[in-house]
Amino acid sequence: MGIKVFYVEDEPFLGRIVKESLESRQFEVRMVAEGQQALPVFRQFQPDICVLDVMLPQKDGYAIATEIRQINPGIPIIFLTAKTQTEDVLKGFQSGGNDYIRKPFSMEELIIRIQNLLNITGNGLPKNNPTSNEMVKIGQYEFSPLRYELKVGDHVRKLSHREAELLRILTENKNIVVTRKDILNEIWGDDSFFNSRNLDVYITKLRDYLKEDSALEILTIKGIGYRFVVE
Repeated sequence: MGIKVFYVEDEPFLGRIVKESLESRQFEVRMVAEGQQALPVFRQFQPDICVLDVMLPQKDGYAIATEIRQINPGIPIIFLTAKTQTEDVLKGFQSGGNDYIRKPFSMEELIIRIQNLLNITGNGLPKNNPTSNEMVKIGQYEFSPLRYELKVGDHVRKLSHREAELLRILTENKNIVVTRKDILNEIWGDDSFFNSRNLDVYITKLRDYLKEDSALEILTIKGIGYRFVVE
C-alpha cells in the first residue's frame, strides 16, 4: 500500500471528497469523524502523516495533536482550519502542528503539502531504511535528524519537527553562512514576516539546547542569516 494518512474530519461531504481524492493517488487513508475516536484509531493504524480538522465535536484538533505528539513525537501533522486569526495559527504550532491549510482549500494544495512534509521528515520511507538510526556528532552532542533527538551525556532531548529541521540545515552547513530566506523557504515554504518571527524563536531555542558545549555557537549575521560555528 501507499503512504498512510490519518484523517480526522467531521464534515461528511468534505471528508468523503478528500478521502477518495487521496486514495485515487495511491494514499491509504483512515478517516474518523469525532475527536474521541482519534487516539485508538491512530494507535492501531500507525500512519505516516496526520491531517486534522481543528473544529471537531467533543475534542478539537489541537488536543488530538498534543496527544499524538506524546505517542509519536516525530510524525508530521497538518491542520485544516477555517480560523484565520494569528493566535489560532500559533496555537496550532504550539500543539504540535507542522503545517496548516485554511479552508476552503484545493486537493492539489493538500497533496503538495503532504508530499513536502513527507520529503522533509523522511516519513513513508521503508522502515528498514538505514538512515533512520543515523547519528550526527556535533561537538559534545549527538543529533539524530530522523528521530528528532539531541543527546548530550545521558540526557536525550526530543525535538519538534521544525527544531530538528533547523538544526539539520545548520549542521549540514556548519561554519558556512546560511541565509534566512533559504531556511524559511525550506522549512516553512515561504519567507513571510510571520514565519520569520517563528524562525527567531527556534534559533533562540536551539541556542539554549546547545549551551552545554561552549565550542558551539549560532552566530547571527545581521541582515543575511546565520553561521553555525563548530570548532
